[in-house]
Amino acid sequence: MSVTLHTTQGDLKIEVFCESVPKTAENFLALCASSFYTSSPFHRSYPGFMIQTGSPASGGPKVSTSIYGSLFEDEIRPSLRHNARGIVSMANKGPSTNGSQFFILFAPAPHLDGKNTVFGKIVGSEGMETLERLEAVKADAKGKVKGEARIKNVSIHANPVAG
Repeated sequence: MSVTLHTTQGDLKIEVFCESVPKTAENFLALCASSFYTSSPFHRSYPGFMIQTGSPASGGPKVSTSIYGSLFEDEIRPSLRHNARGIVSMANKGPSTNGSQFFILFAPAPHLDGKNTVFGKIVGSEGMETLERLEAVKADAKGKVKGEARIKNVSIHANPVAG
């Protein structure tokens, strides 16, 4: 299964690891299908590390919710690692505090293995080019994004290589 995040900087196609992390995948895909991420800002960015999004456009960066009515448990899998640019992982505030927020790595971050649930990866050259543009968007010293970086809308695909 895959989705395309249509952002103000271009498209990001994400392969979602549905079989490995089913609860996380179900949450993410249901939020995508409900238009929850429409107009969601990329609110935190650290070049050379990651960019974060997933708060509703009206809620501010501290809002993170799930389809389960509350935050939900981690699905840490030793085979899914923060080992490459383009890895997509849940943002959290500690163990089992997953909601709607997620981040995309600009570089490997092995210190996050065992702490955050990896649930996807960026696929295709267009997505990697968009990730470069997102990394170039200005942010202040605390990571607050100052430039235009937002999810416009999301398309859901049944096949990771589907157009």
